[in-house]
Amino acid sequence: MHSERRPRLTPAIADVRRAVRTALGSLPVPADSEPLVLVALSGGPDSLALAAATAFEATKAGMRAGAVIVNHNLQDGSADVAAAAAQQARDLGLDPVDIRSVLVGDAGGPESAARDARYAALAAAAAEHGAIRVLLGHTLDDQAETVLLGLARGSGAGSLKGMAADTGQYLRPLLAIARITTVQCCQDSGIVAWNDPHNLDTSYTRVRVRQTVLPLLESELGPGIRDALVRTADQAREDADALDHFAEEMAEDLAEISEAGISLPVRALAANPAALRQRLIRLAVASEFHVSLSRTHTLEIARLVTDWRGQGPIDVPGVRVERRENLLHFSAHSEERDAV
Repeated sequence: MHSERRPRLTPAIADVRRAVRTALGSLPVPADSEPLVLVALSGGPDSLALAAATAFEATKAGMRAGAVIVNHNLQDGSADVAAAAAQQARDLGLDPVDIRSVLVGDAGGPESAARDARYAALAAAAAEHGAIRVLLGHTLDDQAETVLLGLARGSGAGSLKGMAADTGQYLRPLLAIARITTVQCCQDSGIVAWNDPHNLDTSYTRVRVRQTVLPLLESELGPGIRDALVRTADQAREDADALDHFAEEMAEDLAEISEAGISLPVRALAANPAALRQRLIRLAVASEFHVSLSRTHTLEIARLVTDWRGQGPIDVPGVRVERRENLLHFSAHSEERDAV
């Protein structure tokens, strides 16, 4: 699966390969098949290092490895960049190699719109080729930036836990690998990486975090801030996953589902810590109405439990919540209510 070029094994190449080997080794591989994984390849150093290591390790893991390249059409010459990345993937021995051209909208801002278009293309490619995972080249630096951005936005543990190593659809083998290592890996492998001009555009929030905020924190607080942020993400994820698990177990016992909606007992909600109470509320709404509650809406609903003074129903997007004696009842908005 890997190319005929066999670069001298250096520490950077070894580190990246080891990370990929560990990640692929965590996936189930049926004895009678060779499942496919796809590398999301931009042509930058992170994804190229990932592609090279995956090409080398996939066969050993009993898998096939291909690549998917997303052309966002946001820069002049983007089609040429995508074609060059595809050729690099073929040179590494990856197959299939799929280029997906997308149109990026403007919903949520340029970063969010590009991300939505990219993930939609990656998901479509995985479904078409029957890939069990799409491998993403996010590094330790990306994780640190994600945690810092979540902290700045006040997004709570959900954002502080950063990016998951394995979502069931996407696999991120390099979350413990620094960006400097992927750059060195490409240099040691004789692979020429493309440097995205958008990575230098300070109109993007993440670029400002990367170029200004994190270096300033390291300057003022000392080296190691990236590692500290990643450790925070690991701990936050462990805590959040445990609380989510407890909430799901409790919801199975507590929830009363009917044609009119879903109800939770007030006494049980009141007896639990705020973190579990609020998760139960969010879980009830998400599971029954497919609505993701904001923290503000969640706390307002929780007041029907913790600060009950006879107040009437609360309307949040798509859902009405009211206290009926000892039950907190959730129902869908009727068309008549929405029209009022």
